[in-house]
Amino acid sequence: MKLNTNSNVYTIAYASVMVIIVAFCLAFISSALRPIQDDNVANDKRGQILKALNLRDVKDVQAEYDKVLIKDIILNVNGEVIDSVGGFNVDSKDIQAKDDAQKKLPLYVCNVENDTVYVVPMYGRGLWGGLWGYVALKGDFQTVYGTFLSHEGETAGLGARIVEPWFQEKFIGKKAFTDSTYTEVAIGVAKKVEDPASQVDAITGATLTSNGVDGMFKSSLAPYQKYFSANHK
Repeated sequence: MKLNTNSNVYTIAYASVMVIIVAFCLAFISSALRPIQDDNVANDKRGQILKALNLRDVKDVQAEYDKVLIKDIILNVNGEVIDSVGGFNVDSKDIQAKDDAQKKLPLYVCNVENDTVYVVPMYGRGLWGGLWGYVALKGDFQTVYGTFLSHEGETAGLGARIVEPWFQEKFIGKKAFTDSTYTEVAIGVAKKVEDPASQVDAITGATLTSNGVDGMFKSSLAPYQKYFSANHK
């Protein structure tokens, strides 16, 4: 029997077979590329941590990260170490868990130029979407060593400027907490700076993004207060 290539049945069958073949090929390619994609995501994260340590022009991110990292511990909100390794792999949803009992808090302990520096991940909300970054603290858990900030979709030329080094470098040397008891986070962004030791100027025309960055510092550092207080020297 001669196949009628002009019939609706043939057209539907042919289209169905092609869809299945294309879907299979795409799934295979996606699966094959996933390890590479995962490596790229992990390396980008390492690069962000290095930028918070003021290591911005690094050619071999993996090697430099391995060089400066001492350990990546996991804490709970009581300041207890629940795992001495694995902080890098903690998911953001566990860091931001609403229930304190479910929170897992990564803390990256690093050595930069013979100084011990502690890096804390940060998450928040801006005008149009999520904000995230890292803040590095010196060994006193009080003085800011460096920061890295990024965003999901803030306005170009306004809120999006938080990614620019000139803004991030403003936080260097600022005071993270009001005092050595670490009971209140001091570092932040303000439209009118009242405490130059801990605050930086908000970005002009980007009030909501600036407020988001301010809130991100405070909400992200607060869960680490008990650990800093117990381990302060």
